[in-house]
Formats: sequence, C-alpha cells, structure tokens
Amino acid sequence: MSQADLLDQDPVFQLKGSMLAITVMELAHNDLERLDRQLTAKVAQAPNFFQNTPLVLALDKLPLGEGALELPALMDVCRRHGLRTLAVRASREEDIAAANALDLPVLPPSGAREKPLDPVEGAPRKPEKPAEPEFRPSKVITTPIRGGQQVYAQGGDLIVLAPVSAGAELLADGNIHVYAPMRGRALAGIKGNAQARIFCQQLAAELVSVAGQYKVAEDLRRDPLWGRAVQVSLSGDVLNITRL
Repeated sequence: MSQADLLDQDPVFQLKGSMLAITVMELAHNDLERLDRQLTAKVAQAPNFFQNTPLVLALDKLPLGEGALELPALMDVCRRHGLRTLAVRASREEDIAAANALDLPVLPPSGAREKPLDPVEGAPRKPEKPAEPEFRPSKVITTPIRGGQQVYAQGGDLIVLAPVSAGAELLADGNIHVYAPMRGRALAGIKGNAQARIFCQQLAAELVSVAGQYKVAEDLRRDPLWGRAVQVSLSGDVLNITRL
C-alpha cells in the first residue's frame, strides 16, 4: 500500500455529540414590529445576554389567521439584536419551505420525538443503549468557578461549595445550590423542570433562570434580598425570590 493510500485512510473529521446552551424563541404572534420593540427592551435590560446568542426560532405555536410569516425579515430583526438563527422549529408547510429556501435546518415541533439518524445509509444499526436513568447523582464542585467557565449538571443537581465569579455560568437539569457568593449566571431546570430551584448563600448574580424564565441583574438589584441568602423558584411564569 502506497503512502498516498495510507494518508487517504487517515480520518480528517470526527463526529461528536455536544451539549450547548441554545436559546429557543417561541413566537406567539406574527408581529415583527412589536417583536422588534420588545426585543429592544430586553436587550436594554441585559445587553451581554444578547451578544451572538445561538437561536432556534420556534414557529410551531404561531396561531392561524395572522398571515404569512416573512422568515428572512424575522431573522433580520433577531440579527439586529445579536440573536443568530441556527435552525427553525416548524410544523406548517409554508414555514418549512421558507426555512429550506434559506438552507436552515428544520427541527420537529415541540413534543415530537426525533427519529434516530443513521449517518451511513444501509449500515447495520447498533443495538440501542439502555435508557439512562432520569436522575443522576448530584455534581459537586469544591473549587471556585471563574469567569468564562461553564459547569453543567446533566440529569441532576449542581452543588457548588466555592464562590462563583462574574462571567461564569452554572447549568443544571435539576436544582442549583451555591454555598458561597453567587455571581455570574445560574440556570436551573434547563430542560423544562419547573420544580427546580436555585439556592445561594449570597445573591449577586448577572442572571437567574428556572425552566427558561429568567431575571437579570437590573431586576435582581432592585429586590430587597439582593446580597442575601435566598432561594429562587418558579410559580407559573413568575420567578419568586424568597429568604432562606
């Protein structure tokens, strides 16, 4: 076998799974002017949160009878506010066709099950792995979490026994416990667990979120419990902050 043949067999890529924090914008109305105004207000509250943020546009909850959606114009509104559209979630044929015309991936509607993907057509399927347990042991961090670091507790709680610096990000499918000052961002119940909570010894966060509902520092600083030991919970669509 020649050197060229050996070189040709050397793989030049590798497919890997990844858990990335991607924002989903679920549109309730086809009203781009109102969306532009409301995004402007949101960006003013948390400008750092809207800087080149990866975005999935969810169009599957749009009501009928509000006219055809102009997907390029919608993406332009999002782009002006720092939201970068990676994919579209859609069920209507016209929305899927518009996404295909822009070469955007189309994700299944909310609640739909994704089909398994076989990268090599005709290749024998591997036996399916046993289902992973819904909850995993808590992830415990004993060292400080510095700015730029991201820590994710998949399938369980995240427990931090050291300070969390500004610019750091805590993510958990379950609860988040911080037994030290908590700066940076803390996002609990990121897969939709509305029962998740955030507990911290000293609230000084840039953002707190439970199941997608969030408050930013501008809101948190106005709370009388800023800087104190608190818990953050979700009631309907409202985040509640109470003293520990």
